[in-house]
Amino acid sequence: MLINSVLVAFGGFLGAMCRFAISRWMSKHFPSSFPTGTLTVNLIGSFILGLVIGWGTSSHFYLFIGTGFTGAFTTFSTFKLENIQLHADRRWPVLSGYLLISYTAGIALAFTGYAVGKSM
Repeated sequence: MLINSVLVAFGGFLGAMCRFAISRWMSKHFPSSFPTGTLTVNLIGSFILGLVIGWGTSSHFYLFIGTGFTGAFTTFSTFKLENIQLHADRRWPVLSGYLLISYTAGIALAFTGYAVGKSM
């Protein structure tokens, strides 16, 4: 049981660090009022989780990557906060685009990752 907790914790540490690095890199290289950092990590995470599920990995690998890494790498709370901020600022086109891209591309990438994983 302890190994499961360690796998999730270590995966979560790596996922959070990667999210932090990618978000900072995105905001530095692509400054925008559009939340590109959160969108990028959430879309990458959708693909990775679909890939891991499709691949049918061991429970230890799933705990490390699926639960730990992607759980900390992706961020639903930041996504929702950014939606609230865009709504409060009445930035309707940006909010609409962010929601549309996040949900449709996220689901599409999860399915794509699943298909790629199944074919491996």
